[in-house]
Amino acid sequence: MKAETITGGCQCGAVRYAIGELGRASICHCRMCQKAFGSFFGPLVSAIDIVWTRGERSIFHSSNRRCRGFCATCGTPLTFEHSQGIEVAIGSLDHPELAAPTVQVNMTEQCRFIGGLFDLPVVPSIEAEMDANATEELISYQHPDHD
Repeated sequence: MKAETITGGCQCGAVRYAIGELGRASICHCRMCQKAFGSFFGPLVSAIDIVWTRGERSIFHSSNRRCRGFCATCGTPLTFEHSQGIEVAIGSLDHPELAAPTVQVNMTEQCRFIGGLFDLPVVPSIEAEMDANATEELISYQHPDHD
């Protein structure tokens, strides 16, 4: 998928990147991705021609053949790197809607309850329950989805 400018980065803004083109977007159910993302799966998209535009990612060697990049300041998962290339965390893109997953991988390690997640009851968000004064006092330190 080709776009004019595809950018992303970590939650605090210390690490930023630009990508020339996005490849295959997937959801990985392997246990390493579950732990790396602190979630039920890892949403990743292949990054073609990635350039680091601010800061450097820290690297964790999750196996003898794979490594994962993250922001050492805020902990945001950023990359999954292997011999075939580099994939970025879809949630780290400034516009994650550019990378809708098209495949799932490592299904044998999928959490059994995944299929029913979107059937769970919906409750109001914390912000909706807060009064107007408390909401106005909330200050986000998250980097905006652009530079």
